[in-house]
Order: sequence, then C-alpha cells, then structure tokens
Amino acid sequence: MIDTILETLRTEFANLASLAVVFGVLAYVTKRHAVVDHIKRARPEIVTNIILLAVNALVVVPLIAVPILTGHSLLPRAEVLVRFWEGLPGVVPIIAGIAFMEFAAYWRHRLEHVPMLWPVHATHHADEAMNWLSVRRKHPFGEALALLIDNLVVILLGLPYWAIGVGLLIRSWWGYFIHADVPWTLGIFGKVLISPAAHRLHHIRDEELMGSNFGNMLTLWDKVFGTYVDPAPYVNCETGIAEGTRDAWGELARPFEARYWKKPEAQPTEQPAG
Repeated sequence: MIDTILETLRTEFANLASLAVVFGVLAYVTKRHAVVDHIKRARPEIVTNIILLAVNALVVVPLIAVPILTGHSLLPRAEVLVRFWEGLPGVVPIIAGIAFMEFAAYWRHRLEHVPMLWPVHATHHADEAMNWLSVRRKHPFGEALALLIDNLVVILLGLPYWAIGVGLLIRSWWGYFIHADVPWTLGIFGKVLISPAAHRLHHIRDEELMGSNFGNMLTLWDKVFGTYVDPAPYVNCETGIAEGTRDAWGELARPFEARYWKKPEAQPTEQPAG
C-alpha cells in the first residue's frame, strides 16, 4: 500500500510538472506581462489546490481508484457487452467511453449542486482566481464520489479497459484546459466541446447561472437536459461562492460546519384578526 501511495504521488507531481510548462506558456501568450500579477493573486488558492491534490492522492486514490481500476475481475461485467465492444473499431469504444463517462459525470455533478451535497462540492467552486489547477480543488469526499460514479459506469457497461484508460486521460487533460483562465469559447467547436468560457460560467458567482454547463468535456448532455448556456455574454465573469475561498484546512473542514446542516427556521404564521 505504501508503495502504491508513493507511486501515485510521484505520478501526480510528474504530470503536474509537464502541465505547468504547457499552461505557463499559455498564460504568458494570453496575458503577457500581466501574468505575474495574475500568479500573485492566484498564489494562495494555487497552494490550497496543490495541498488538496496531495491529500486526495494519498487517501482517495489508493482507497477508491486503484481498487476500481485494478480489481476489475471482482466487478460484474456482462459477457455479451464485453464481446460487443471488442467487435467494434478501436475509436468507437473510446468515443462511447467518453460519452458514457460524461453522462455519469453530468448527473453526479448536478446532484452535487443539491443542498445535501453542496457543502462537499462548494470547495471546488471556491476559487476566485480561476487557474488550471482549480480542477484539482476537490474535497476528498467529492473526489471519491467522482471516481466511483464517473468510472464505475463504463466498467459495468463492459467497455475495454484500454478504451476507458484513454478516455480518462483525454477527459483529465480537458479538465485542466477548461479551468484555465483564458476567455476562449472555441467558436464552432464550442457547440460540441465544453470551452474554458463555458466552464468559467459554471463557476460564476451567481447561484442561478451556476446551475448550467455541468459537462466536463461535451456539451451534449447539457443540451439534452436543458442546462447549457452560451458563455459568450459572460466571458471573464467573476468566479467564487458567497461562503468565500479558504485555505486547505478550511476547505477540508467546510462540509462539517453546522451552518450547512441547520434547518431553516419556520416563519411565524400570521394570526387572524380578532
């Protein structure tokens, strides 16, 4: 178990190093000299995001992701489904895997916005200086929920594990991209793919508009279920939540605060005259 945890941490930070180069170049190209000021403003939240990433890598991944992805022989998979996917051209299972993972993630994400799960998901929305590391700003409970729901569905549907792995990698890269602080709607491609501008709109500091654009990569399910909103009028919108951003310890403690679980006080009924 210790070796698995250490290997997970090494992999995570090796990936971060390469991603930092890519998004560092992107930040310079889009912001030029203003990039230094942006980094200074985002630095406290970047530190929080890295700490939460490490906590999730140490705790959640060994407990949830590794058993799911390596203990697949213990999961029920209908042989007819396994054979069906094996008989299709290689690109089809990848596209299908992404679409099914997006479907599961869409409904998991919508559920995270209901009052019962919001105290956990609020951590992910707390960044006021959006950056590519905001994708990793997740409470361990939220990370566990995403790993269980998003990945378990495609495994049970019998898709090849190699296709699931490719789909996970593509969705992971796209997750970093859509959290980057760039005002891109992606033009005609934004009709099919969730753009950074579309996802920033989901992080907007507005409770009503926050209930839109739940997809991670595809606009498909938002359009099917009526939650897609064109981001063009909201480019560079303010992000964050009313409860405010916090350091890593504050975010870990957030779901346990009593104020989230208090029942609203009953309003006094008006007494009839006389």
